[in-house]
Amino acid sequence: MKTKQFIVGLTLSAMLGGGVAVGSYKLLEDNVIQTEEIQGQYPTVRYTSDMRSSNAVVPEGLNFIKAAQVSTPAVVHVTTEYTVRSTQRSNTPMDPFLREFFGDGFGERVPRGPQMGSGSGVIIASNGYIVTNNHVIDRADKIEVVLDDKRKFEATLVGTDPTTDLALLKINADKLPIVRYGNSDDLQVGEWVLAVGNPMNLTSTVTAGIVSAKGRNINILRTSQNDDLSIESFIQTDAAVNPGNSGGALVNLNGDLVGINTAIASQTGSFAGYSFAVPSAIVSKVVDDLLKYGEVQRALLGATIREIDAALAKEKSLNTLNGVYLEEVREGGAKEAGLRNGDVITAINDVKVARSSQLLEQVARYRPGDKVKVDYLRDGKSRSANVTLRSLNNSTEISKRSTANAVTFDGATFEAVSKQEMNKLGIDGGAKISNIGKSKFRDTGMKDGFIITRIDKYAVNVPADVEKHLKNFDSGVVYIEGVYPDGLKAYYPIGKR
Repeated sequence: MKTKQFIVGLTLSAMLGGGVAVGSYKLLEDNVIQTEEIQGQYPTVRYTSDMRSSNAVVPEGLNFIKAAQVSTPAVVHVTTEYTVRSTQRSNTPMDPFLREFFGDGFGERVPRGPQMGSGSGVIIASNGYIVTNNHVIDRADKIEVVLDDKRKFEATLVGTDPTTDLALLKINADKLPIVRYGNSDDLQVGEWVLAVGNPMNLTSTVTAGIVSAKGRNINILRTSQNDDLSIESFIQTDAAVNPGNSGGALVNLNGDLVGINTAIASQTGSFAGYSFAVPSAIVSKVVDDLLKYGEVQRALLGATIREIDAALAKEKSLNTLNGVYLEEVREGGAKEAGLRNGDVITAINDVKVARSSQLLEQVARYRPGDKVKVDYLRDGKSRSANVTLRSLNNSTEISKRSTANAVTFDGATFEAVSKQEMNKLGIDGGAKISNIGKSKFRDTGMKDGFIITRIDKYAVNVPADVEKHLKNFDSGVVYIEGVYPDGLKAYYPIGKR
């Protein structure tokens, strides 16, 4: 009996266990299906190569590969060496820019010995012409250029324009890759652009962003020497730019040059979301001037302008906030064309100008003697006039740096000073020195571009005066007096050898 009960109990237990197993499996199957459905909606991320899609399609307009391949080989690393005596403070035109935007301690006392700097540059001609920022090479004793393929060249300075913070260099090389000029006027806010350069000595770096604004004025180039001449109509982008990117390329998705990266808005010295570039329309004009004339040809309307805001519109009873207010029309092209104080300029050659920066950019594209159509408002009525632009000297003539009377003495070259520079600096003459690095004048601490105006008690009016006056001293120390193009006066002792 006990045996029969045991068998029956065992059978019932087996049947009960089987039922539980089947039920559990069925319940587990339902849970698995439910889990898979949930995971289908919210897939688990697995960090394996299996998750990489080889069939991904980049949306049209978001592929930066072509632009990077085209522009990177033509963007170079610019390194500089310069000397600042420990008793001097840095006093370059870009000091406010460097302090405010890079926070790099400029203006403080600096140690003795050679100092190093670096930036970027863009090859714009296959025979070795390179455009960069003026503040990258300002007062450099030595400029070297390292290409993307690691070749290194010593560069010569062709010319500079502090009012746009641009400079042109030349290296002795041929068949170099170049970046083609693009049309910065065609850029649209929201358009993708790439910044190419060498930030923090990280060579050949490419970053992407969009055009955040155009015609931006951030007041970094305005100094006491060039307050009326500075052109600030920057392209603002959010492409990451850091110290070392200065002078590098801003390109569109075709790889065309639309700007030269110049500044960042930052209180720390590192990228904080905004960067600024000189438009290629200005770059190409400055480069052409430096190549053809040796100096930039600045055209002026002959009037003091003012930005229109709500307060000015109310004060002057203006019925528009778009345009540029003529506060004072001086002697020059604007006055001769009939413009008056209180007129509001709305367009230059049919290009609308809503802000002062846009007006300055448009006028800067022309040279003295060029005629432009100016649309303006007077008493609420639209008018137009043809204005002949003039130079700072109120002349329509093109000025050209003269080398005909250049003099070589003790290894250095001395050139005549242009009338524009004389008027700007308030001097009557002088001799501009260059090639100091290969001359006996290097020991004085003098830098290329220094304009000698006096040797001891004798005035220097032309380059030949330098040799004439220095040869008259038999022994002792002679003091040379002069001024740099930014207005900084200096004195240098030189011993008779």
